[in-house]
Amino acid sequence: MNICFIGGGNMATALIGGLLGQGFGARQISVVEINAENRTRLHDAFSVRAVESLAEGVADSQVIVFAVKPQQLREVAQQLAPLLKGQLLISIAAGIRAVDLARWVGSQAVVRAMPNTPALIQCGMTGLYAMPAVSGAQREQAQNILAAVGETLWLQDEAMVDAVTAISGSGPAYVFYMIEALQRAAMELGFNAEDARRLSVATFLGGSKLAAASGEDVAVLRARVTSKNGTTERALLSLEEHQVAAHLVQAVMAAEARSREMGDELGKS
Repeated sequence: MNICFIGGGNMATALIGGLLGQGFGARQISVVEINAENRTRLHDAFSVRAVESLAEGVADSQVIVFAVKPQQLREVAQQLAPLLKGQLLISIAAGIRAVDLARWVGSQAVVRAMPNTPALIQCGMTGLYAMPAVSGAQREQAQNILAAVGETLWLQDEAMVDAVTAISGSGPAYVFYMIEALQRAAMELGFNAEDARRLSVATFLGGSKLAAASGEDVAVLRARVTSKNGTTERALLSLEEHQVAAHLVQAVMAAEARSREMGDELGKS
């Protein structure tokens, strides 16, 4: 399987690094990147072929991964259309619906993917949706590519990609936001910035690992930490009083609504 990435930004870099780590050969991967410095960076880091020409990049490829900004995808897709020879097309551009990309390129072999930034350290979470024309073999190809940077979840309904975008796509920002708040609290309690960061990050990392390793519901894990009339109970009562959980749910709903709006805006003919 030869793979061509169109765009050589952070997510493409993460995927290339993950694929090479899973045993893919550098000769199997090419990147189309208009920025000369980025082409040099990619070649030096991974020994992959990095070119400026779209035609040169996609030649002999079986899979093409769109890793450009959503606002650029339509133009790139229309330029690519006459060069296609039945390749599987994977888009990681937020908001762009598979049906719109298929219309722009004139091909129904489209998989829409929504990864997140922890893919940069091979700890990502990606939601995947395949159009009906995508074959079983092509689904496996898409699975192999995105699984190189973390976990994957296949979706039966493309509308759920907007939900994945709101939960796991934007989710790391929610985590960072809460880490920032915990750091602030630690500093107000007397810790210096470095120790506040260590305490906060380690706590989120450990809690996440414990939740992942346990077969129990996170509500059970939370209750186990919460002693009657203890410090944790007092903190949680304060969070409930300020409706923090309800506000977080509302924030996720707002993100999902914006993802749908982006699909409407960017998918216009």
